[in-house]
Amino acid sequence: MVKYQDETLDRTFAALSDPTRRALLARLGERESLSVSELAQPFAMSLPAIMKHLDVLTDAGLVAREKTGRTVACRLTARPMEQAMNWLNRYAQFWSDNLDRLAAFVEEDPWQLNPQSQSQPTPALPRVQASPSRGASAPGRKKSTPRGPSRKT
Repeated sequence: MVKYQDETLDRTFAALSDPTRRALLARLGERESLSVSELAQPFAMSLPAIMKHLDVLTDAGLVAREKTGRTVACRLTARPMEQAMNWLNRYAQFWSDNLDRLAAFVEEDPWQLNPQSQSQPTPALPRVQASPSRGASAPGRKKSTPRGPSRKT
């Protein structure tokens, strides 16, 4: 069984949970490297806000930053996403297997279960009466009794 580092996955999924951070990653996926100002250009937010998003992505290991002079270049690092995909693929395989078994069960020919019954039609199921609890209810008891005499001393 594959052992996953919970902290790494937590940081990765937390970083990917924000649409702005996903958009930043998508832009980085289109080019090998972008400066912070190039990366921030299409977003209607301040550069400090973009820097905070980049800090989260960097802490999750999804973005690597390299400073050359006054320019900070960012590039995508896919290792944490690979771990997240492996984790997700395990559950995708689980659901795929279960849905395949369900489909096979639903599509199964009932005549194949009992070959002797192929010449005879399936008997009708007997009608079952509704349970007594579905019948009419008896009128309920009064909720409270009339108020009694008050005591004055």
